[in-house]
Amino acid sequence: MTVVMQETRFSKAVRARARRMRQSPGRVVIWLVLAVVSVALMYPFYFMAMTSFRSEQQYELGRGFSFASWSALFSSVPVGREIANSLGICAVSITFILVIATCAGFALAKTQFRGRRLSLLAIIGSMMIPVQSMIIAEYVNFSKIHLINSYAAAIAVYIALGTPFATFLMSTYFRGIPEELIDAGRCDGLTYTGCFWRVAVPLAKPAFATVVVLQFIPIWNDLLIGLLFLQEPNIRTFTVGLGVLASSRVVNVPSLMAGSLLSTVPAAVVYVVFQRYLVRGLTLGTAR
Repeated sequence: MTVVMQETRFSKAVRARARRMRQSPGRVVIWLVLAVVSVALMYPFYFMAMTSFRSEQQYELGRGFSFASWSALFSSVPVGREIANSLGICAVSITFILVIATCAGFALAKTQFRGRRLSLLAIIGSMMIPVQSMIIAEYVNFSKIHLINSYAAAIAVYIALGTPFATFLMSTYFRGIPEELIDAGRCDGLTYTGCFWRVAVPLAKPAFATVVVLQFIPIWNDLLIGLLFLQEPNIRTFTVGLGVLASSRVVNVPSLMAGSLLSTVPAAVVYVVFQRYLVRGLTLGTAR
């Protein structure tokens, strides 16, 4: 009896879904478009995975399975050290970006001071400056103070590039926090600093997660700044190591694909961990 009831429910659900699909043919088109886009986006990962588990001879033949490319990658590139360098640079850069952007975003959203709107416009305008137009000046300035081939130079550039957008995002998020919460904190005797730490910061976890994801991915994948400021082999990031591997006279394509596949893992992990906060952090405050 239970099996019959379950089959009946399943058949009803199938018929209801088919009826909804007939009633809205546009939904079918949307699903087809999404399926095509998904296949197009996932194919590079499929190609990297299939190629990384082949030797050079198997790659040329288009068939076979081997771990030779992974062995060649770990023998030619100090993978562990370069990944540690990349993670350390990302962690320090994002920490500074979060601290600066959170303080500035709260000040721009919840305090009144002369030049507040002009400051916000200047921050938004700085987001429009391409990195290529300032990188030469940054390189010259850091070379004059002997900071080339140091983590400090790369981290400083990442902070300078990431802080404007993070500040704009945090100010938008804090603008969505009701003014009544800040007023209640002020009535309880809190200063603006106290309201910031006890009211705003605990409510800003979705915004923090959004900043972490949106800053981690470009810093992790960056090649230009790493090539300019981290030229010594012992301080290279993983992306720079892959760039050096690809610039050799004879390129081992399966090994390069293995490294590329490995480089996607940290970014994917960060996104999966913080993805439930991502949409909320991007949208809250936009309606105000």
